[in-house]
Amino acid sequence: MSAIRVLVAGPWRAVLVLGITQILAWGAIFYPPVLTVPLIAADRGWSFTLGMAGLSLALLTAGIVSPRTGLLIDRFGGHRVMPFGSLLGALGLVGLVYADHPVAYLGVWMLLGVAISGSLYDPAFATLGRIFGTAARQPITALTLAGGFASTVSWPVTHLLIEAVGWQGTYLVYAAVLALVAAPLLAFVLPRTRAAVVSAPAAGPMDRSSAMLPARGWPFALVAAAFATYAFVPSGLSAHLLAIFGRAGIDAATVVAIGTLFGPAQVMARIGELAFARRVHPLRVAQFAVGLLLLAFALLALFGFSIAAAAAFALMFGMCNGLMTIARGAVPLSLFGAAGYGHLIGRIALPYMMMQAIAPLVLAFVAERTSDPMALAVVAAFALMAFAGFVAIRRPGGGV
Repeated sequence: MSAIRVLVAGPWRAVLVLGITQILAWGAIFYPPVLTVPLIAADRGWSFTLGMAGLSLALLTAGIVSPRTGLLIDRFGGHRVMPFGSLLGALGLVGLVYADHPVAYLGVWMLLGVAISGSLYDPAFATLGRIFGTAARQPITALTLAGGFASTVSWPVTHLLIEAVGWQGTYLVYAAVLALVAAPLLAFVLPRTRAAVVSAPAAGPMDRSSAMLPARGWPFALVAAAFATYAFVPSGLSAHLLAIFGRAGIDAATVVAIGTLFGPAQVMARIGELAFARRVHPLRVAQFAVGLLLLAFALLALFGFSIAAAAAFALMFGMCNGLMTIARGAVPLSLFGAAGYGHLIGRIALPYMMMQAIAPLVLAFVAERTSDPMALAVVAAFALMAFAGFVAIRRPGGGV
Protein backbone atom coordinates (compact mmCIF):
# COMPACT_ATOMS: atom_id res chain seq x y z
CA MET A 1 0.00 0.00 0.00
CA SER A 2 2.83 2.42 0.78
CA ALA A 3 4.13 2.18 -2.80
CA ILE A 4 0.66 2.92 -4.17
CA ARG A 5 0.32 5.82 -1.74
CA VAL A 6 3.66 7.26 -2.90
CA LEU A 7 2.61 6.89 -6.54
CA VAL A 8 -0.73 8.61 -5.99
CA ALA A 9 0.18 11.24 -3.39
CA GLY A 10 3.87 11.90 -4.02
CA PRO A 11 5.80 13.47 -6.91
CA TRP A 12 5.86 10.14 -8.77
CA ARG A 13 2.22 10.85 -9.61
CA ALA A 14 3.71 13.08 -12.32
CA VAL A 15 4.99 9.99 -14.16
CA LEU A 16 1.54 8.39 -14.07
CA VAL A 17 -0.23 11.56 -15.30
CA LEU A 18 2.35 12.34 -17.96
CA GLY A 19 2.44 8.71 -19.07
CA ILE A 20 -1.29 8.80 -19.81
CA THR A 21 -1.22 12.23 -21.45
CA GLN A 22 1.85 11.38 -23.54
CA ILE A 23 0.04 8.38 -25.03
CA LEU A 24 -2.95 10.62 -25.76
CA ALA A 25 -0.91 13.49 -27.23
CA TRP A 26 1.36 11.35 -29.41
CA GLY A 27 -1.60 9.21 -30.40
CA ALA A 28 -3.80 12.16 -31.36
CA ILE A 29 -1.33 14.54 -33.02
CA PHE A 30 1.87 12.83 -34.16
CA TYR A 31 1.00 9.30 -35.29
CA PRO A 32 -2.35 9.65 -37.14
CA PRO A 33 -1.05 11.63 -40.20
CA VAL A 34 0.48 8.53 -41.77
CA LEU A 35 -3.10 7.20 -42.02
CA THR A 36 -5.11 10.43 -42.31
CA VAL A 37 -3.04 12.60 -44.66
CA PRO A 38 -3.61 10.39 -47.76
CA LEU A 39 -7.36 10.66 -47.09
CA ILE A 40 -7.20 14.43 -46.53
CA ALA A 41 -5.24 14.89 -49.76
CA ALA A 42 -7.65 12.70 -51.73
CA ASP A 43 -10.76 14.45 -50.36
CA ARG A 44 -9.44 17.91 -51.11
CA GLY A 45 -7.65 17.20 -54.35
CA TRP A 46 -4.22 18.03 -52.97
CA SER A 47 -0.92 16.28 -53.47
CA PHE A 48 0.37 13.94 -50.81
CA THR A 49 3.44 16.19 -50.55
CA LEU A 50 1.28 19.16 -49.58
CA GLY A 51 -0.52 17.02 -47.03
CA MET A 52 2.67 15.86 -45.34
CA ALA A 53 4.20 19.35 -45.56
CA GLY A 54 1.81 20.27 -42.77
CA LEU A 55 3.49 17.91 -40.31
CA SER A 56 6.94 19.18 -41.32
CA LEU A 57 5.78 22.75 -40.79
CA ALA A 58 4.39 21.77 -37.38
CA LEU A 59 7.75 20.32 -36.33
CA LEU A 60 9.57 23.45 -37.50
CA THR A 61 7.15 25.61 -35.55
CA ALA A 62 7.52 23.41 -32.47
CA GLY A 63 11.29 23.76 -32.63
CA ILE A 64 11.09 27.54 -32.83
CA VAL A 65 8.63 27.77 -29.93
CA SER A 66 10.19 25.10 -27.68
CA PRO A 67 12.80 27.31 -25.93
CA ARG A 68 10.04 29.70 -24.83
CA THR A 69 7.83 26.80 -23.73
CA GLY A 70 10.65 25.34 -21.65
CA LEU A 71 11.28 28.73 -20.05
CA LEU A 72 7.60 29.00 -19.12
CA ILE A 73 7.67 25.53 -17.55
CA ASP A 74 10.73 26.53 -15.52
CA ARG A 75 8.88 29.58 -14.22
CA PHE A 76 5.30 28.40 -13.83
CA GLY A 77 5.34 24.59 -13.94
CA GLY A 78 4.04 21.98 -16.33
CA HIS A 79 0.66 21.99 -14.58
CA ARG A 80 0.09 25.52 -15.91
CA VAL A 81 1.76 25.26 -19.34
CA MET A 82 1.02 21.76 -20.64
CA PRO A 83 -2.82 22.03 -20.37
CA PHE A 84 -2.62 24.84 -22.92
CA GLY A 85 -0.68 22.48 -25.19
CA SER A 86 -3.53 19.97 -25.01
CA LEU A 87 -6.19 22.63 -25.60
CA LEU A 88 -4.30 24.09 -28.56
CA GLY A 89 -3.92 20.54 -29.90
CA ALA A 90 -7.67 20.03 -29.64
CA LEU A 91 -8.31 23.34 -31.41
CA GLY A 92 -5.85 22.42 -34.15
CA LEU A 93 -7.40 19.00 -34.76
CA VAL A 94 -10.82 20.62 -35.13
CA GLY A 95 -9.21 23.10 -37.49
CA LEU A 96 -7.92 20.27 -39.71
CA VAL A 97 -11.50 19.12 -40.24
CA TYR A 98 -12.58 22.49 -41.61
CA ALA A 99 -9.39 23.85 -43.24
CA ASP A 100 -10.26 23.25 -46.90
CA HIS A 101 -7.78 25.78 -48.33
CA PRO A 102 -4.04 24.99 -48.47
CA VAL A 103 -3.07 28.21 -46.66
CA ALA A 104 -5.58 27.54 -43.87
CA TYR A 105 -4.42 23.92 -43.69
CA LEU A 106 -0.77 24.89 -43.25
CA GLY A 107 -1.77 27.57 -40.74
CA VAL A 108 -3.58 24.97 -38.66
CA TRP A 109 -0.47 22.80 -38.66
CA MET A 110 1.53 25.77 -37.37
CA LEU A 111 -0.95 25.97 -34.48
CA LEU A 112 -0.45 22.24 -33.94
CA GLY A 113 3.29 22.91 -33.86
CA VAL A 114 2.77 25.21 -30.88
CA ALA A 115 0.66 22.45 -29.33
CA ILE A 116 3.45 19.91 -29.92
CA SER A 117 5.93 22.17 -28.12
CA GLY A 118 3.68 22.01 -25.06
CA SER A 119 2.50 18.40 -25.27
CA LEU A 120 5.13 15.83 -26.22
CA TYR A 121 8.37 14.59 -24.65
CA ASP A 122 10.29 17.86 -24.36
CA PRO A 123 7.78 19.68 -22.12
CA ALA A 124 7.18 16.44 -20.20
CA PHE A 125 10.93 16.09 -19.55
CA ALA A 126 11.07 19.76 -18.52
CA THR A 127 8.20 19.17 -16.11
CA LEU A 128 9.91 16.16 -14.55
CA GLY A 129 13.15 18.12 -14.27
CA ARG A 130 11.31 20.86 -12.39
CA ILE A 131 9.63 18.37 -10.05
CA PHE A 132 12.55 15.97 -9.40
CA GLY A 133 15.62 18.12 -10.07
CA THR A 134 18.83 16.17 -10.64
CA ALA A 135 17.00 12.95 -9.64
CA ALA A 136 14.81 13.13 -12.75
CA ARG A 137 16.61 10.46 -14.79
CA GLN A 138 14.65 7.49 -13.42
CA PRO A 139 11.26 9.25 -13.81
CA ILE A 140 12.23 10.20 -17.37
CA THR A 141 13.03 6.55 -18.15
CA ALA A 142 9.74 5.42 -16.62
CA LEU A 143 7.85 8.01 -18.66
CA THR A 144 9.39 6.84 -21.91
CA LEU A 145 8.20 3.31 -21.12
CA ALA A 146 4.62 4.59 -21.25
CA GLY A 147 5.27 6.76 -24.30
CA GLY A 148 6.68 3.77 -26.14
CA PHE A 149 3.17 2.32 -26.37
CA ALA A 150 1.70 5.40 -28.10
CA SER A 151 2.09 4.11 -31.65
CA THR A 152 0.93 0.64 -30.57
CA VAL A 153 -2.30 2.23 -29.32
CA SER A 154 -2.72 5.02 -31.86
CA TRP A 155 -2.46 3.25 -35.21
CA PRO A 156 -5.02 0.50 -34.54
CA VAL A 157 -7.41 2.92 -32.84
CA THR A 158 -7.03 5.46 -35.66
CA HIS A 159 -7.68 2.74 -38.23
CA LEU A 160 -10.86 1.64 -36.43
CA LEU A 161 -12.10 5.21 -36.03
CA ILE A 162 -11.50 6.00 -39.70
CA GLU A 163 -13.49 2.91 -40.63
CA ALA A 164 -16.32 3.95 -38.31
CA VAL A 165 -16.55 7.76 -38.60
CA GLY A 166 -14.06 8.82 -41.30
CA TRP A 167 -10.95 10.92 -40.86
CA GLN A 168 -12.96 14.03 -39.92
CA GLY A 169 -14.79 12.18 -37.15
CA THR A 170 -11.51 10.66 -36.00
CA TYR A 171 -9.95 14.08 -35.49
CA LEU A 172 -13.05 15.35 -33.68
CA VAL A 173 -12.86 12.36 -31.31
CA TYR A 174 -9.17 13.02 -30.68
CA ALA A 175 -9.85 16.72 -30.11
CA ALA A 176 -12.42 15.81 -27.45
CA VAL A 177 -9.95 13.45 -25.78
CA LEU A 178 -7.26 16.14 -25.59
CA ALA A 179 -9.67 18.79 -24.31
CA LEU A 180 -11.71 16.69 -21.89
CA VAL A 181 -9.17 14.13 -20.65
CA ALA A 182 -5.56 15.28 -21.20
CA ALA A 183 -5.97 18.96 -20.34
CA PRO A 184 -7.83 18.40 -17.03
CA LEU A 185 -5.36 15.70 -15.94
CA LEU A 186 -2.44 18.05 -16.57
CA ALA A 187 -4.13 21.05 -14.96
CA PHE A 188 -5.57 19.44 -11.84
CA VAL A 189 -3.70 16.16 -11.16
CA LEU A 190 -0.10 16.90 -12.17
CA PRO A 191 1.98 17.66 -9.03
CA ARG A 192 2.84 21.28 -8.35
CA THR A 193 5.97 20.58 -6.28
CA ARG A 194 9.35 21.91 -7.33
CA ALA A 195 12.71 20.40 -6.43
CA ALA A 196 15.24 22.62 -4.73
CA VAL A 197 17.94 23.44 -7.25
CA VAL A 198 21.33 23.81 -5.61
CA SER A 199 23.97 25.59 -7.64
CA ALA A 200 27.07 23.50 -8.04
CA PRO A 201 30.05 24.84 -6.07
CA ALA A 202 33.24 25.77 -7.80
CA ALA A 203 35.03 22.53 -8.62
CA GLY A 204 38.08 21.92 -6.48
CA PRO A 205 40.58 19.11 -6.56
CA MET A 206 38.24 16.74 -4.71
CA ASP A 207 34.93 17.56 -6.40
CA ARG A 208 35.56 18.02 -10.09
CA SER A 209 33.46 14.98 -10.96
CA SER A 210 30.39 16.63 -9.42
CA ALA A 211 30.75 19.95 -11.26
CA MET A 212 28.39 20.91 -14.07
CA LEU A 213 29.30 22.17 -17.53
CA PRO A 214 28.13 25.65 -18.55
CA ALA A 215 24.99 25.48 -20.72
CA ARG A 216 26.55 27.74 -23.34
CA GLY A 217 29.46 27.88 -25.73
CA TRP A 218 31.10 24.77 -27.12
CA PRO A 219 29.81 22.31 -24.48
CA PHE A 220 26.20 23.19 -25.23
CA ALA A 221 26.76 23.49 -28.99
CA LEU A 222 28.33 20.03 -29.14
CA VAL A 223 25.45 18.42 -27.22
CA ALA A 224 22.82 20.19 -29.34
CA ALA A 225 24.63 19.26 -32.56
CA ALA A 226 24.97 15.60 -31.56
CA PHE A 227 21.26 15.30 -30.82
CA ALA A 228 20.32 17.26 -33.94
CA THR A 229 22.35 15.05 -36.24
CA TYR A 230 20.83 11.99 -34.58
CA ALA A 231 17.32 13.45 -35.09
CA PHE A 232 17.77 13.01 -38.85
CA VAL A 233 18.00 9.25 -38.35
CA PRO A 234 14.66 8.26 -36.75
CA SER A 235 12.72 10.90 -38.68
CA GLY A 236 14.09 9.82 -42.05
CA LEU A 237 13.95 6.09 -41.38
CA SER A 238 10.43 6.21 -39.94
CA ALA A 239 9.20 7.83 -43.13
CA HIS A 240 11.06 5.64 -45.63
CA LEU A 241 12.48 2.43 -44.16
CA LEU A 242 9.50 0.14 -44.73
CA ALA A 243 9.05 1.44 -48.27
CA ILE A 244 12.74 0.77 -48.93
CA PHE A 245 12.36 -2.80 -47.69
CA GLY A 246 9.31 -3.22 -49.93
CA ARG A 247 11.15 -1.93 -52.99
CA ALA A 248 13.96 -4.36 -52.18
CA GLY A 249 11.59 -7.25 -52.83
CA ILE A 250 10.27 -8.13 -49.38
CA ASP A 251 6.52 -8.82 -49.58
CA ALA A 252 4.09 -6.35 -48.02
CA ALA A 253 2.90 -8.58 -45.17
CA THR A 254 6.46 -9.31 -44.09
CA VAL A 255 7.38 -5.62 -44.30
CA VAL A 256 4.50 -4.77 -41.96
CA ALA A 257 5.58 -7.55 -39.59
CA ILE A 258 9.13 -6.17 -39.59
CA GLY A 259 7.76 -2.70 -38.84
CA THR A 260 5.93 -3.96 -35.77
CA LEU A 261 9.27 -4.97 -34.21
CA PHE A 262 10.30 -1.33 -33.75
CA GLY A 263 7.93 -0.41 -30.90
CA PRO A 264 8.57 -3.45 -28.68
CA ALA A 265 12.32 -3.07 -29.25
CA GLN A 266 12.13 0.50 -27.94
CA VAL A 267 10.28 -0.62 -24.82
CA MET A 268 12.63 -3.56 -24.23
CA ALA A 269 15.66 -1.25 -24.41
CA ARG A 270 14.08 1.18 -21.96
CA ILE A 271 13.29 -1.62 -19.51
CA GLY A 272 16.90 -2.76 -19.82
CA GLU A 273 18.16 0.76 -19.13
CA LEU A 274 15.93 1.05 -16.07
CA ALA A 275 16.99 -2.35 -14.73
CA PHE A 276 20.69 -2.51 -15.56
CA ALA A 277 22.06 0.91 -16.56
CA ARG A 278 20.73 3.28 -13.91
CA ARG A 279 24.26 3.91 -12.64
CA VAL A 280 25.79 4.23 -16.09
CA HIS A 281 26.33 7.82 -17.18
CA PRO A 282 23.66 8.70 -19.78
CA LEU A 283 26.36 9.92 -22.16
CA ARG A 284 27.68 6.35 -22.24
CA VAL A 285 24.14 5.14 -22.94
CA ALA A 286 23.90 7.53 -25.91
CA GLN A 287 27.25 6.36 -27.26
CA PHE A 288 26.23 2.71 -26.93
CA ALA A 289 22.85 3.36 -28.60
CA VAL A 290 24.23 5.09 -31.68
CA GLY A 291 27.05 2.57 -31.88
CA LEU A 292 24.43 -0.19 -31.96
CA LEU A 293 22.71 1.58 -34.84
CA LEU A 294 25.98 1.84 -36.76
CA LEU A 295 26.41 -1.92 -36.28
CA ALA A 296 22.90 -2.39 -37.69
CA PHE A 297 23.87 -0.43 -40.82
CA ALA A 298 27.01 -2.56 -41.15
CA LEU A 299 24.93 -5.77 -40.97
CA LEU A 300 22.57 -4.43 -43.63
CA ALA A 301 25.50 -3.53 -45.89
CA LEU A 302 27.08 -6.94 -45.33
CA PHE A 303 24.01 -9.17 -45.77
CA GLY A 304 21.80 -7.03 -48.02
CA PHE A 305 18.02 -6.70 -47.84
CA SER A 306 17.24 -10.21 -46.68
CA ILE A 307 14.29 -10.71 -44.33
CA ALA A 308 16.61 -11.67 -41.46
CA ALA A 309 18.83 -8.62 -41.98
CA ALA A 310 15.84 -6.31 -42.26
CA ALA A 311 14.30 -7.71 -39.07
CA ALA A 312 17.60 -7.40 -37.21
CA PHE A 313 17.93 -3.81 -38.41
CA ALA A 314 14.42 -2.94 -37.21
CA LEU A 315 15.13 -4.43 -33.79
CA MET A 316 18.48 -2.66 -33.38
CA PHE A 317 17.05 0.62 -34.68
CA GLY A 318 14.20 0.36 -32.19
CA MET A 319 16.57 -0.36 -29.32
CA CYS A 320 18.75 2.58 -30.29
CA ASN A 321 15.83 4.99 -30.50
CA GLY A 322 14.40 3.75 -27.22
CA LEU A 323 17.66 4.53 -25.44
CA MET A 324 18.16 7.83 -27.25
CA THR A 325 14.76 9.09 -26.12
CA ILE A 326 15.94 8.65 -22.53
CA ALA A 327 19.29 10.24 -23.38
CA ARG A 328 17.54 13.36 -24.74
CA GLY A 329 16.28 14.05 -21.25
CA ALA A 330 19.09 12.57 -19.15
CA VAL A 331 22.26 13.76 -20.92
CA PRO A 332 21.53 17.51 -20.60
CA LEU A 333 20.46 17.00 -16.98
CA SER A 334 23.65 15.15 -16.08
CA LEU A 335 25.98 17.54 -17.93
CA PHE A 336 24.39 20.93 -17.22
CA GLY A 337 22.32 20.37 -14.07
CA ALA A 338 18.70 21.04 -13.14
CA ALA A 339 18.83 24.86 -13.01
CA GLY A 340 16.93 26.20 -16.03
CA TYR A 341 16.44 22.65 -17.28
CA GLY A 342 13.18 23.37 -19.12
CA HIS A 343 14.70 26.20 -21.12
CA LEU A 344 17.76 24.02 -21.80
CA ILE A 345 15.61 21.18 -23.15
CA GLY A 346 13.75 23.68 -25.33
CA ARG A 347 17.00 25.05 -26.76
CA ILE A 348 18.15 21.55 -27.66
CA ALA A 349 14.72 20.82 -29.18
CA LEU A 350 15.05 23.73 -31.63
CA PRO A 351 17.67 22.16 -33.95
CA TYR A 352 16.40 18.66 -33.12
CA MET A 353 12.89 19.32 -34.42
CA MET A 354 14.14 21.26 -37.41
CA MET A 355 16.22 18.27 -38.42
CA GLN A 356 13.20 16.02 -37.82
CA ALA A 357 11.18 18.20 -40.18
CA ILE A 358 13.60 18.17 -43.10
CA ALA A 359 14.84 14.56 -42.93
CA PRO A 360 11.91 12.87 -44.75
CA LEU A 361 12.06 15.43 -47.57
CA VAL A 362 15.84 15.10 -47.96
CA LEU A 363 15.69 11.30 -48.05
CA ALA A 364 12.83 11.35 -50.54
CA PHE A 365 14.93 13.57 -52.82
CA VAL A 366 18.01 11.32 -52.45
CA ALA A 367 16.05 8.11 -53.05
CA GLU A 368 14.33 9.53 -56.16
CA ARG A 369 17.49 11.01 -57.66
CA THR A 370 19.92 8.19 -56.79
CA SER A 371 18.96 4.93 -55.05
CA ASP A 372 17.67 3.43 -51.83
CA PRO A 373 21.15 2.24 -50.76
CA MET A 374 22.41 5.80 -51.20
CA ALA A 375 19.53 7.09 -49.05
CA LEU A 376 20.48 4.63 -46.31
CA ALA A 377 24.12 5.70 -46.67
CA VAL A 378 23.08 9.30 -46.02
CA VAL A 379 21.26 8.21 -42.85
CA ALA A 380 24.29 6.18 -41.77
CA ALA A 381 26.48 9.25 -42.29
CA PHE A 382 24.26 11.27 -39.95
CA ALA A 383 24.41 8.45 -37.39
CA LEU A 384 28.21 8.44 -37.64
CA MET A 385 28.33 12.21 -37.12
CA ALA A 386 26.07 11.87 -34.08
CA PHE A 387 28.31 9.13 -32.66
CA ALA A 388 31.39 11.29 -33.17
CA GLY A 389 29.64 14.16 -31.43
CA PHE A 390 28.70 12.09 -28.39
CA VAL A 391 32.23 10.69 -28.17
CA ALA A 392 33.69 14.21 -28.35
CA ILE A 393 31.59 15.50 -25.44
CA ARG A 394 33.62 15.71 -22.26
CA ARG A 395 31.87 15.07 -18.96
CA PRO A 396 32.43 17.48 -16.04
CA GLY A 397 35.89 16.99 -14.65
CA GLY A 398 37.27 15.94 -18.05
CA GLY A 399 35.65 12.48 -18.27
CA VAL A 400 34.37 10.96 -21.48
